Amino acid sequence: MPPATIALAPEITVIERGWLSANNVLFLGRDATALVDSGYCSNAAQTVALVESGLQGRPLDLLLNTHLHSDHCGGNAALQARWPRLSTQIPPGQWNQVQDWDPVALSYAPTGQDCPRFRADARLMPGSELRLGDRAWQVHAAPGHDSHAVLLFEPATRVLISGDALWENGFGVVFPELDGEDAFGDVGATLDLIERLAPLTVIPGHGGVFADVPQALARARRRLAGFEADPVKHARHAAKVLLKYKLLEWQQMPLADVQSWLAATPYYASLHARYFAERTPRQWADELVRELVAGGAARCVGGVLVNA
Repeated sequence: MPPATIALAPEITVIERGWLSANNVLFLGRDATALVDSGYCSNAAQTVALVESGLQGRPLDLLLNTHLHSDHCGGNAALQARWPRLSTQIPPGQWNQVQDWDPVALSYAPTGQDCPRFRADARLMPGSELRLGDRAWQVHAAPGHDSHAVLLFEPATRVLISGDALWENGFGVVFPELDGEDAFGDVGATLDLIERLAPLTVIPGHGGVFADVPQALARARRRLAGFEADPVKHARHAAKVLLKYKLLEWQQMPLADVQSWLAATPYYASLHARYFAERTPRQWADELVRELVAGGAARCVGGVLVNA
């Protein structure tokens, strides 16, 4: 839940999750209910229970995804099973991949993550408006972290649902940049858009609701400048983030199995070839594990990598 010092409209409930699942934003309008983002699939039963409790006996009518990374849409299928009449809207850029269900193009198979197949009923179009709760929310394109991402803004109360475009202390890994696209510029343009919108309150994809938006933007821009100056630093950060994310799912795993997972995950092979080819894949994998442990994100206990 948001801190007591930050007031949101009574129809909005923020379900703050751990980093394995994105936050869920629940709207209870007079005529319809809605949810923004659904978390990761391993937490899907918990997501359904949390949403069901928040609905207070009402059905869930509308599900929106800010983007289609597995931590934001992994609970879609479970929510659709619980409320079969639920309408689901996704950003338009990956509409065809969802209709054909292509887990490679949707990034799930290459990153070694899971996402049960779900149904998409309509496109969440940038430039449009939709009613969430009892207010009109604007849909804006927010490329950078994900090329197809959107953010949602309510201009009367100036509340922003930012997805992974802006957190209180940064933003999400710039995945298109790792695939060879020039995407750092997109991150900067999205930060500029947020500054123009001038939100008073931000509901991020991860972490708590916050109100000091100028400071958050300043931190994000410093982080972006560091990545632009040293793309290898960004690639190393991304590799550790993906491993830490998997460790959040596993909680603990023998180091031999961690090594096997890294060797079998296509995204790591791509990152290694593009940025770290001077090391052998095994040397690089060992280095990632050591850096996770040195940074306090994991522990090695008797040959087992343990989440910290």
